[in-house]
Amino acid sequence: MTQQLLDAPGRPVRPTEGRTPAARTARRKAALHWIAVHALGVATALFFVLPFVFLFLTSVMSDQQALTRDLTPNSWEWGNYAKVFDTPGFLTWWKNTLLYAGLGTLLSVLSSIPVAYALAKFRFRGRQLSLMLVISMMMLPPQVIIIPMYLFWAKQFDLSGTLWPLIIPMAFGDAFTIFLLRQFLLTIPDEYLDAARVDGCGEFRTLLRVVLPMAKPGIAAVALFQFFYAWNDYFGPQIYASENPAAWTLSYGLESFKGAHHTDWNLTMAATVLVMAPVILVFFFAQKAFVEGVTLTGVKG
Repeated sequence: MTQQLLDAPGRPVRPTEGRTPAARTARRKAALHWIAVHALGVATALFFVLPFVFLFLTSVMSDQQALTRDLTPNSWEWGNYAKVFDTPGFLTWWKNTLLYAGLGTLLSVLSSIPVAYALAKFRFRGRQLSLMLVISMMMLPPQVIIIPMYLFWAKQFDLSGTLWPLIIPMAFGDAFTIFLLRQFLLTIPDEYLDAARVDGCGEFRTLLRVVLPMAKPGIAAVALFQFFYAWNDYFGPQIYASENPAAWTLSYGLESFKGAHHTDWNLTMAATVLVMAPVILVFFFAQKAFVEGVTLTGVKG
């Protein structure tokens, strides 16, 4: 009777069950797999994070300690950041960078959206040729055309020494932005556009009322790409604005700051942190839209 009760259906699990060699081997493999996966993730995270930690810790060291092998500050010198802000021209570099990155991003996105919409949803003769031209412009290095472009802006419009030769061309579209937006707009079903046209919407109204609300992740992704490019751009300001310190950006001004404080590593690191912080914060708060937009831009070809 006792044996029958133990073998009855729905009986509780015996204490000895699940402790077979096969079960123990399976649990051990699962534990080792968990440790291996998370250890690799932690190692990868440390590989990317430790340089930023070193940068920050050095930025709050004293002048003497920054030249030693110490990894942690003996005293937290937060005044280093105040010294950087007190550097003549640093706030001007900030304003110029915000103007270049902010206005340039806005103009680039606004001018690229109609072109991307036409390449994605219109059927016209020369559509594939136009797309190939856009792709070819992506492959063209800026150094190839920098001399004629500089002569054009300097001789014809006398804009050398300013950032306008970098901002104005963005009002005519950007090849990389157009291509990514076109790829994203391909993922929007044509049925939505057809329904809007049946309701009496023109193409411009369809773009504003239907396409743009559905394309927010893609627009956010290309806007972040363009903002990061302009914020970190060194080549353009060096060519057009190097002769006028009042038009320098943070990326170019940081090189001058490093040259003036080549022995003050703590101040140089503090200036670097201040230049990097806005980009990191923008990406941190917009990473969801950024990742979603980048993922969906490659769904259709």
